[in-house]
Amino acid sequence: MLQTARSSITPGQIWLDTKGDRIQAHGGSILAVDGVFYWYGENKEKSTPGSGIWHWGVRCYSSTDLYNWEDRGLIIPPDVNDPTSPLHPQQYLDRPHIIYNERTEKFVCWIKVMTPGEPTQRSTVLEADSILGPYTEVRSWLRPLGMNAGDFDLAVDPTDGKGYYYFGRIHTELICADLTDDYTDVTGYYSTHFPRKQPPFVREAPSYFARDGLHYLITSGTTGYYPNPSEVAVAPSYHGPFTVLGDPHPDDPSRTSFHTQISSVFKHPGKRDLYIALGDRWLPHYTADSSAALKAFEEHFGQEQGGDVEPMAELTTIDTSQAAYVWLPLRFDGSMAYIDWHEEWRVEDFD
Repeated sequence: MLQTARSSITPGQIWLDTKGDRIQAHGGSILAVDGVFYWYGENKEKSTPGSGIWHWGVRCYSSTDLYNWEDRGLIIPPDVNDPTSPLHPQQYLDRPHIIYNERTEKFVCWIKVMTPGEPTQRSTVLEADSILGPYTEVRSWLRPLGMNAGDFDLAVDPTDGKGYYYFGRIHTELICADLTDDYTDVTGYYSTHFPRKQPPFVREAPSYFARDGLHYLITSGTTGYYPNPSEVAVAPSYHGPFTVLGDPHPDDPSRTSFHTQISSVFKHPGKRDLYIALGDRWLPHYTADSSAALKAFEEHFGQEQGGDVEPMAELTTIDTSQAAYVWLPLRFDGSMAYIDWHEEWRVEDFD
């Protein structure tokens, strides 16, 4: 059934595409190509409790206004026939990020992948001539710099086209690594940031953006799908040094980033200063503050380090097929970036 056209963004509410189906683009990002916005992310339509399905490929939607999204299908379909493929539905495929390489004229997609029961987190890299694919694997099960590579973001310098890869070195720190000229690997040059003792304090889900000559990262604590306080940091260069400025959600008493984990920040190309934090509300019915999740994860990893591991109890039922989206504009005060709550907001309200 066709949907009535939308004229605003309503964070946290169910978002349907133009056909009336629930949008499935989790852990997502937006790329603008020739005046059209493309929103892509993890397709979780089959990831219901007990299904054993983590993902069903990468789905993409297109729009000209950021409100109404047309389903463009699976740009990276699941590989249902090969259980050893990083694209198999039971592999933990997360957070696709796509950048365009002007030198090679290729769209390059990196994906984080983890095999159930194994601690190693690796990357798979694909290329396509079009944002909508088809994509071809060029590197599979990559361990960048020989490290376990978790949540990540990609950045391209608009002046020289150099690429950068921000990723979490699992349960340790955040890495900024230079990409090769074709964006399909790392060069070996890297810097380290935000060393922390253990989860939930280790940073993950890095979201990069640049503004007024400064380089920003918004990161999450490490509590799985359970929301926690975000942290914004700023640096004079891609490789830092980063200065932590604090929680960008100071008006959220629950200290859960409005029950959201930010996956990326999108700079609207037609607006002077509109930056949009794209977030996932992985647990839309979870209303507790962050203290329960932070305490549970801290105790769990303390036991793990001490050798006395107890299974960590689930705090609530996880059904990522029902996850919601929270998109909010950033507000700047000097170098600090804030994210205020809006029940409803419009792109047209920004210069």
